[in-house]
Amino acid sequence: MRPARIAVIGIAAVAAVALALVVRAMGNSGQPAATAEAAVEAPRMARVLVAARDIPVGKRLDAGDMEWKDWPIEGLNPAYVTDGSVPLPASAPAPASEAASQNQVEGAVETVTRAVNAVAGIGAQSDFVGAVVREGFVAGEPIVTRKIVRSGDSGFLAAYLEPGMRAMAIRVSVETAAGGFILPGDRVDVIVTREIRNDNNQGGGAQRHTTATVMQNVKVLAIDQTSQAQDDAQTVVGATATLEVSPGDAEVLSLARAEGDLSLVLRSYADAAGPSGRTGRLASGGGESRVVRIHRGDQVETVVVQ
Repeated sequence: MRPARIAVIGIAAVAAVALALVVRAMGNSGQPAATAEAAVEAPRMARVLVAARDIPVGKRLDAGDMEWKDWPIEGLNPAYVTDGSVPLPASAPAPASEAASQNQVEGAVETVTRAVNAVAGIGAQSDFVGAVVREGFVAGEPIVTRKIVRSGDSGFLAAYLEPGMRAMAIRVSVETAAGGFILPGDRVDVIVTREIRNDNNQGGGAQRHTTATVMQNVKVLAIDQTSQAQDDAQTVVGATATLEVSPGDAEVLSLARAEGDLSLVLRSYADAAGPSGRTGRLASGGGESRVVRIHRGDQVETVVVQ
């Protein structure tokens, strides 16, 4: 949590405690208490996080998918998510002489807490933004943790994958992953570098290297076990990168990994709307390669030309 937010919470908490003490003192200053017959209390309400609309399986939650709804405290399920503005009912009822003062104190604390949440953006709602729905919700249904998968939870990556796509990991290093500036969620191209031997008729040959872009505009799901970069993170250094590919592209990527060394090339956000997947350049070693035989007297040299 950022220092500015912590400061706002601390100031509001101190104000809430001071306001509660003032209200309690006023309640004990000799004001007549309401009779039991006149005090017809309305049901105490809490604010519960619910689905703002029907949410299908696989949807990644955003702020517009959720909203707060008043809910009777007597009907609260422990699995429901509340904003914490209303204290839970005490295990033992307060004496009748203190009931009015206690209600005033709780009302003051609730008002201050809600104001803090509105100013500082605190609340359980932000904790669920970006989570993936494991079981669908209907509009007005309370959000419960068992029906969603959040980053870091077991099964998050499987839920995060788009339908029909696969997750495949490849080895990377700082040099082959744009210096560590590739973060989860970025788009990359995959380049394979291979060693080719030009054989001649005497059994010898020169070695050279060729490169080809075998995958383009592929989404990075994770670097090592990090599937979501921190807000202030600029780099993520890891030994593996997990990419989101189709089943056919996974075969191409596996073949490229066996034939040579793979490197990731970071794409601009402006290029993220282009085609995604294999380029078709792996089987032919770059797309336009040709075999040329050079005759020098009685010697024949074979050269692969891109």
